[in-house]
Amino acid sequence: MTARAMPDDGGSGACPAPLTERQEERRRRILRAGAELAARGGFDGVQMREVAELSGVALGTLYRYFPSKVHLLVATMRDRLERVHESLRGRPLRGETAAERVAETLIRAFHAFRGEPRLADAVVRALTFADRSVSAEVERVSSRTAAIVLDAVGPGGPGAEGPPAVARVPGSGPGAGSGPASGSGPASGSGLGPGAGCGSAVRVIGHAWHAVLVAWVSGRASVAEVEADIVTVSRLIDT
Repeated sequence: MTARAMPDDGGSGACPAPLTERQEERRRRILRAGAELAARGGFDGVQMREVAELSGVALGTLYRYFPSKVHLLVATMRDRLERVHESLRGRPLRGETAAERVAETLIRAFHAFRGEPRLADAVVRALTFADRSVSAEVERVSSRTAAIVLDAVGPGGPGAEGPPAVARVPGSGPGAGSGPASGSGPASGSGLGPGAGCGSAVRVIGHAWHAVLVAWVSGRASVAEVEADIVTVSRLIDT
């Protein structure tokens, strides 16, 4: 994974220096420790002192990488989405239309989070609690979700033939540096992707996917309802 800046800019939008290889490895250890604690105890099970101990870093060092538990768990959400994205790339889609492929992809992504319910609850709650200081990492989560949708759409937008390719959604975030290319490797692919109209649909679909994930972890939606909602909102990509 490409090294990225540490989130210590206080939400100012500034771009600190990229991480060295050693710093990136330390960051990965912290993310693994946070995910392990979240998978065991959910949001409340993640305590920064325990994260520091489990990852083998000093507590002060941990706070330089992630100023709060919410920062850490939002970054964990992004990390999980990156892994889901990579796994999805290795599984061919059966849908004939862009909407069918998007729905199939997002349902698969939902089931990946469903397999770790306490972790899913933790990262979703963190996104809900996130304030302006976490906006850059939240934007990276949104950009990764958009990249997953665009991979399913394909290189030419709705109705196009051929294998999917990733493209940046027009207007998906404040500057290219805060999108998938910032520390997320393959999400910055060279596919041409759809235009601004489809980009708006992709953003709405991404928001809806996160909303149904929230509804599921809070017990307000069944698996069948989540899948039905994903199918419904995915039809926007063909309009």
